[in-house]
Amino acid sequence: MNIPFTLPALGPIMPEMLLVCMAIILVAVDLLFPRKKELLSQLVVLTTIGLIVMLFKQTPAVTFGTMFIVDPYAIFFKIICLFGLLMTTLLSGQYLKIEKINQGEYYSLMLFSVVGMMTMISAGDLIVVYLGLELMALSIYCLVGLLKNDWRANEASLKYFLMGAFSSALLLFGISLLYGMTGTTDLAGIAQYCLEADILTNPALLTGFALVLSGFCFKVGAAPFHFWTPDIYHGAPTTITSFMSVAPKAAGFAVLGRFLIMAFPESQDQWGPIIAIIALLSMAVGNIIAISQQNVKRMLAYSSIAHAGYALLGLLTGTSDGYSATMSYLYIYAFMNMGAFAVVILLCTKGHRRESLTDYKGLAKSNPGAALLMLIFLFSLTGIPPTAGFIGKFYLLKAALAAGYTWTVILAVIFSAISAYFYLRLIRYMYMEEAPQQFVTHYSPGIIAALAISAIGVIGIGIFPGTLLNWAARSLIVF
Repeated sequence: MNIPFTLPALGPIMPEMLLVCMAIILVAVDLLFPRKKELLSQLVVLTTIGLIVMLFKQTPAVTFGTMFIVDPYAIFFKIICLFGLLMTTLLSGQYLKIEKINQGEYYSLMLFSVVGMMTMISAGDLIVVYLGLELMALSIYCLVGLLKNDWRANEASLKYFLMGAFSSALLLFGISLLYGMTGTTDLAGIAQYCLEADILTNPALLTGFALVLSGFCFKVGAAPFHFWTPDIYHGAPTTITSFMSVAPKAAGFAVLGRFLIMAFPESQDQWGPIIAIIALLSMAVGNIIAISQQNVKRMLAYSSIAHAGYALLGLLTGTSDGYSATMSYLYIYAFMNMGAFAVVILLCTKGHRRESLTDYKGLAKSNPGAALLMLIFLFSLTGIPPTAGFIGKFYLLKAALAAGYTWTVILAVIFSAISAYFYLRLIRYMYMEEAPQQFVTHYSPGIIAALAISAIGVIGIGIFPGTLLNWAARSLIVF
């Protein structure tokens, strides 16, 4: 008699199994050792990263038929998601005390959400993509609403749930249409069907593709599927906002990239212009509306929409250079965006969240270290050398230009120049305005570590980008 699940079959999902087990254990730990949850979560993340690195030498590996794929591409994105989780745990200790968030499920829900992300990233089948997406989304719905006595958090959680359910319905409808046309939900099987079919001349196939693409664009916060982003970023606990801005976005781009390159590899000429329109619309909406924002979290929310547009520039090319540029950019974005939110959390005190732009007036005089770090992260988000943000945008624009998207690149440069206004406006508040009142910030060990890691990453990659770029390029050998 054959045993259906052997250890070799389960080997590729060992990191996910570890996270699931520890997420359950953390609930029990909260009852016995409530102060150990943060440290235990960090140890679990580091252990999982180590386990994934060990699997890197044995990839690619496929299990459950072709439904779950562990390859260098998946490992690259999984490490980004785990990095986002690690940084969030570092930022959470002090913030949870300030906001009086005592729910024991806080860390468990984040672990479960990352399991969903990692499942999405390794999915070779659209059904597995959906299962991972729902595990990720349901966990984050709960995390967004943890501030139960805050109406903004309640509103954000409800909006995210309703709009997330709508996007999931679009995704499922698209999957059903693709299955009806191709007879399979396997990405490779869809690609085999599309060798003899034209997306543009097949209404059902085109509709299915468009609906699935819409569902993925919702998850990465790209326009015109971005409407949830500002309110959810504003209302959610700031640590969860920072987590959402990095990990789910990376997972969404990972599955979108695999969907395009594995299911429709011969149709790039048809879907490339569609992605270009979404990218330009995202950059336009994000950068222009961010100008009018007076709340830092909302400004960073619109900024994230614009950066989703920049990241799409690599995917629309359908080339290895473009894909590696997007992968590198998402890694860089994790450093600079986590760093910016770390400063926002640092300035948060009991009774004062200090999320308004005016709260940053004179910060350079009262807290020169925090102001300098925020300046570095904002320069990187703008794309000013020698920060990592400049390197990321440069290679994205280079790849898009090489693929023939000249006007797209020109408009992207214009929108990037527009973004300098609202980023530099915050810097002006910090360095050129007088503070209405002085306030003291408290540097916890976790926040110090998060700020140091972010700053080193932004400056280090900006000066020595070769290691990251080579890693991204090697991660695409399976394609």
